[in-house]
Amino acid sequence: MNNKCPWCDSENTSQFLKLKDYFLTQEEFAIMECHDCKLLFTSPFPTIDKIGDYYKSENYLSHNEEKKGFFAKIYNKVKRINIKNKFKISVGQKINNSSFSLLDIGCGVGDFLYYAKEKGCNITGIEPNEDARKVAESKLDCKILTPEELKDLPDNSFDIITMWHVLEHVTDLNTEIHHLRRLLKKEGKLVLALPNYKSYDAEYYKEKWAAYDVPRHLYHFSKESIRNIFEKNNFQLIDIKPLKWDSFYISILSEQYLKHKNCFTKGILTGCKSNRKAIKTNEWSSLVYILNKQLES
Repeated sequence: MNNKCPWCDSENTSQFLKLKDYFLTQEEFAIMECHDCKLLFTSPFPTIDKIGDYYKSENYLSHNEEKKGFFAKIYNKVKRINIKNKFKISVGQKINNSSFSLLDIGCGVGDFLYYAKEKGCNITGIEPNEDARKVAESKLDCKILTPEELKDLPDNSFDIITMWHVLEHVTDLNTEIHHLRRLLKKEGKLVLALPNYKSYDAEYYKEKWAAYDVPRHLYHFSKESIRNIFEKNNFQLIDIKPLKWDSFYISILSEQYLKHKNCFTKGILTGCKSNRKAIKTNEWSSLVYILNKQLES
């Protein structure tokens, strides 16, 4: 068990939740809470040589373009709607200047980058999964970088960096944030989509909330921990947006972990309830944090 906070090194931590890898291995893990920076983190962390094994499944839909079954078809249809929404959130209006640069870290099979390229962005992608990289390269007709190549990119290269449900997977959070800051241009924008464990669906499903997704998700963020972590790294949180479709996807998966009948219907109903409550609380199932790079004083 790793009880020291991987971000701030505090030992002022306690167990927040005990759960399993319900998606794949059924191995037991804990989620620890740091009482200083408020970050939640998975314990134990998988070793570098083992972490890839937890992604080896045809059901890991973010890397799977094949439409196998009803749920996968729904997932891919909603994904196309989400891409347009993600572009609107991160970039906004249509880009006519080809010098506008966008880096998507964890680009998967390249769907978001393909849409951004069509809209006029100068795109760069990073993806750890070899199979997904090959699909993206074929789709985008350009090289997709590995995470190890992130350090080789020049300083002040990008107007926007996006990470759509990626930061929670990163092994070394400190080093990743250092590079995010280094790579952004002056007053560049960082866009992070992350699960929100303070949402209604997280509270409802508890340890079987699918978005905990241990051990693939190494960290579990809230608004408070995002502010604490990024403001110390000269970022300013300027806006928070919801990804409203995520509550349905996550709730359906959570119903499957509970082995309930009519998982799809029950998941849709819980997702609806979560979104209704979030209208008042602003604690949506997934949140997009928009941050500006600030000049160091």
